[in-house]
Amino acid sequence: MSADDPGRDERRRRFAEEARAERPDLALLCLLLGAEASPPPAGDADPYGLDAAQIELDRLAGLLPYGARGSRAWASALAELLGGRCGFAGSSQDYQRLDSSVLQQVLRRRRGLPILLSVVWVEVARRAGAPVYGVSLPGHYVVGFGDPAERVLADPFAGGAPLSGEDAELMVTGATGAPLEASMLVPARPLETVLRILNNIRAWAAARPERTDVALWALELSLLLPSHPARLRYERAQLLVQRGEFLRGAAEMDEYAEIVDGIEPTAAEAIRHRAQAARALLN
Repeated sequence: MSADDPGRDERRRRFAEEARAERPDLALLCLLLGAEASPPPAGDADPYGLDAAQIELDRLAGLLPYGARGSRAWASALAELLGGRCGFAGSSQDYQRLDSSVLQQVLRRRRGLPILLSVVWVEVARRAGAPVYGVSLPGHYVVGFGDPAERVLADPFAGGAPLSGEDAELMVTGATGAPLEASMLVPARPLETVLRILNNIRAWAAARPERTDVALWALELSLLLPSHPARLRYERAQLLVQRGEFLRGAAEMDEYAEIVDGIEPTAAEAIRHRAQAARALLN
């Protein structure tokens, strides 16, 4: 248990348990993730802001007009409430802030990355009974309503501006240089969304070498997801070495080499050499 964050072990146990639930709760996973960014002081009745955030999502859902009919009506109602009255939106500056990936802070500031703003939309709309889902487009996460074949899409980052099929095509082409494919419009599963949020946080930390602490907890949460890239274990080992934890990092490199050995023995041998080099740094 961490001395400066005594609740970490329990919080991570809850995160892993929820990630393995039959129907993972996206809001709870995002809130537990967000609690890693700023461990709270001891003695708080709601130390990670979980209850307060859930109450706020419920409150916002209660402000939606009762009995909206049709996908476009729901999209319009959410845009009017969240983008208009409440001012949820994003800008280029939000990409430079870690709290743009923290649901508690996005609810407080009403600013954030496209994916976190979309989580707010999905969770508020879901509570109000809307047929809503996240859409994990390359480079820009958005929200969809109704039957995915209808392509009723909205961009929470732009305050809920509607997205036509052509808009989505241009968005994908601009991000990847490739055309929009139907598979990109499939409703995103909660764990896919959480892993993408963690990848964003890791990218933020990678651009800031002094924030290896953030990179480490983002990697460790990623490894708690039931489905994650195996290479993340090696990345964690490298990060431990970078942070001066040479023996732990070397041990994890050796463990990863065992996994890789049956598939790519040459790569496994190279990893073992890096483990030896890490241990040599103690001399």
